[in-house]
Amino acid sequence: MHSFSDYFYVFVERSADIFDALWIHALISGAAILLGCLVAIPLGIFLSKTSYKWIQSIVFTITNIFQTIPSLAMLAIFIPLIGIGLQPAIIALFLYSLMPILRNTYAAFESIDHGIIESAKGMGYSPLQRMIQIEVPLAMPYIMSGIRLTAVYIINWATLAALIGAGGLGQLIIGGMGVNDKPLILAAAIIAMVLALVVDFLFGRLEKVFVKRESSEQKIMQMEE
Repeated sequence: MHSFSDYFYVFVERSADIFDALWIHALISGAAILLGCLVAIPLGIFLSKTSYKWIQSIVFTITNIFQTIPSLAMLAIFIPLIGIGLQPAIIALFLYSLMPILRNTYAAFESIDHGIIESAKGMGYSPLQRMIQIEVPLAMPYIMSGIRLTAVYIINWATLAALIGAGGLGQLIIGGMGVNDKPLILAAAIIAMVLALVVDFLFGRLEKVFVKRESSEQKIMQMEE
């Protein structure tokens, strides 16, 4: 029977293990989210620009399929292909990150007022200049919203990566379950929750920065018109 103080003392007694697990958890989550951004954002931009609707349909169908695969099944699929450890965990979480970032990026560029693009053309902006100076800044609040949502999901799902030997906070939860160490289980769960909340807060602040920037740029474009 654990006393009430045990649930607090575990943070001190197992601080080194908790810190190591937190670092690995953040590494797995961060790598998956970064890879998701590097692939999904350019792909979303491409899909918003292409006139071939069948390409859009194929890409969204494939990414939707990834979302429908249960997380445990996704991790299990990579064991015979890649093995166990960090690599299959990152790849599996990366595949989960694609859909929300891709969908938000595509929707963001689709929602840009065509009149703003035409005004930029009239001012002599090249396609690359329009993309970098006009379209991307206008789309960033929506893209950041997708990244923010993805980050919270990935941090939570990353606890399952321990099942294939990737470590992280899930390893502490599984270890605590094995020896009925409830304080350790609760501590790891709390740390994972706090990590998700902190990342969500930071991305939320960054999203507000882009929203303010978008409003300012729209005002400038209206004045130049």
